[in-house]
Amino acid sequence: MTAEPLSSLLQPIEQALQPLLEPLRAGRPLPPLGLRRSARLPVVAAWHGLWNGPLLLLTDRSDHALGLMEELALWLPQAKRLFFPEPAPLFYEDAAWGETTRRERLAVLTHLASYLIPTVPTPEPTVIVAPVRAVMTRTLPRREFVKASRMLHRGQTLSWDELTRALVALGYEAADLVIAPGQFARRGGLLDLWPPAEATPWRLELFGETLDTLRRFDPATQRTLRAPTAFPAERLLITPAREFLAPFEGAPPEEGEPYREFLIPLLHPTPASLLDYLPRQALVLLDDGQTLTETVSDIETQAVAMRQEAVREGTLPEDFPVPYLSLGEIQDALSLRTTLDLGWGFTEGENPPSTDLLLSLPSLGERFTPLERFGGQVKNFVTFLEERCRAGEAVWVVSRQMARLQALWREQRCAANETAPVFLEGSLAEGWRFHAPDGTMVSLFTDGEIFGWRRPEPRRRPQPHAEAPEASYSDLHPGDYVVHVDYGIGRYVGLVQRTLEGVAREYLCIEYAESAQLFVPIHQADRVSRYVGPDGRPPSLSRLGSSEWKTTKAYVKEAVQQVAEDLLELYARRSVARGFAFSPDNEWQRELEASFPYLETEDQKRVIAEVKQDMQAPPPDGPLDLWRCGLRQNRGRPAGGF
Repeated sequence: MTAEPLSSLLQPIEQALQPLLEPLRAGRPLPPLGLRRSARLPVVAAWHGLWNGPLLLLTDRSDHALGLMEELALWLPQAKRLFFPEPAPLFYEDAAWGETTRRERLAVLTHLASYLIPTVPTPEPTVIVAPVRAVMTRTLPRREFVKASRMLHRGQTLSWDELTRALVALGYEAADLVIAPGQFARRGGLLDLWPPAEATPWRLELFGETLDTLRRFDPATQRTLRAPTAFPAERLLITPAREFLAPFEGAPPEEGEPYREFLIPLLHPTPASLLDYLPRQALVLLDDGQTLTETVSDIETQAVAMRQEAVREGTLPEDFPVPYLSLGEIQDALSLRTTLDLGWGFTEGENPPSTDLLLSLPSLGERFTPLERFGGQVKNFVTFLEERCRAGEAVWVVSRQMARLQALWREQRCAANETAPVFLEGSLAEGWRFHAPDGTMVSLFTDGEIFGWRRPEPRRRPQPHAEAPEASYSDLHPGDYVVHVDYGIGRYVGLVQRTLEGVAREYLCIEYAESAQLFVPIHQADRVSRYVGPDGRPPSLSRLGSSEWKTTKAYVKEAVQQVAEDLLELYARRSVARGFAFSPDNEWQRELEASFPYLETEDQKRVIAEVKQDMQAPPPDGPLDLWRCGLRQNRGRPAGGF
């Protein structure tokens, strides 16, 4: 009953896939595997161990793709997994793409383009999950993406002006501080840069015109990372920061409008998609060819209707190029790749494989059969496990109720020399029974078979973003009262520009008593905050050059110190008072938490664990503060009933 990784269950599936390896490598078309939906993801994970190259899994919908990404983390916890999202705007809809969408798409394109750049080491095999509309969306042609990419090495001679022009041409934006992907900033002999495919930004340090060091840094603190994985690197690949390259000369097609993804068909007339980036050793796995065909047809029908409406309203030129790949173009692109259909039927328009090949290959779909369902009758399920163990069957149980099921198993376990089930905590959509080529059977049970539950809906993990430097003053308006930590209370005038030693910079202008003005550089804007008073009356302005503000701060410091002493005395009394420590979670509490219909975010998990720790702390560390109870209810699930 040790917690083995779920990936160790893939070995018998890999053995069943061995007969398919040679025909695929030889380029022979194979029939659809006819797999149950629950069996397709473990087969994808098994192909990852057999195939020497990237895998692309095409699905019909974006929500389905996100669910597969969540489950894939259980099957391949150590493998690199990438998601290629679809843009939020519909085809022919002139709207901005999301920052997360841009970043995730460029990360996938960069990874695949790395196979074609000689100076880049061969990437590790990766599983890419993409909805079909993301693949239909046109992007920067692969040849232009690779040609525009640039590799920097330590010891390389660089020209600041040339490098800056190259970054602007690649779509990077100049900024005072690098806090988001696609930005760069130059400060003296340092160049901060954040390629979209990188998890953190990079700091390039030049000694004269020689690139001396390459280090990662934290965008929130702007400090160099000291972790072992952040040691100085030898090279850095700089790739385009967007999925198009703007021309060097000329204004955008619409005067006053910036270049954007909506104009990709105009900027790059040659149609290109994710499929063009796949290297020769890539394997494309279709979740279900027939379903994908129907989805593409529906998307095309919707796009044609939107185009006609936009042309009729005059918001789209009649000769505007098609911004997506049609069904025929996708089928032509797939015919040039090694493709395998995991679903049930043939894709419309394709020729089925020869009858001889159909008869010579074993039916992988028949090896996966459905499991018995227990509808929450846990004792009957444990009894069934005991019977399967005595029969020598390998049983895996993946459940959010792992602790409860393990406890029930210990009460009714089979003999010590019998096979024991493997319990793992997690959530999968559905289980199956696999009949291995050697005659053994492997069963995978999930909450769906045991309790009748559906898998919780996956959530997109938000990308961490550093706070913009202008966030501290962007909500200020002229006339607002502000407080400078060193000079006191003033009235905000606005953002002004001043030239000092021939360099023009922006400053926050603050007016004080007697019309005195203070100019605060924007990089010191964090020292300015909005004034918040006890009532609605306007405050008295501080006088620059006087000791008035220092006296006020000293008085406040003494008052704060007195409050701190009172709090210390209060907590000293509470520490010797008799408190109450809540008991650790019991089975009912864990069952309630496991039945929650959503997956918690990382922040929610952290807050829940911290509040539980406080609730269970014995006196004198308890009792619990009331504000933490409110935090518990706001960010986690209420646990007071247990």
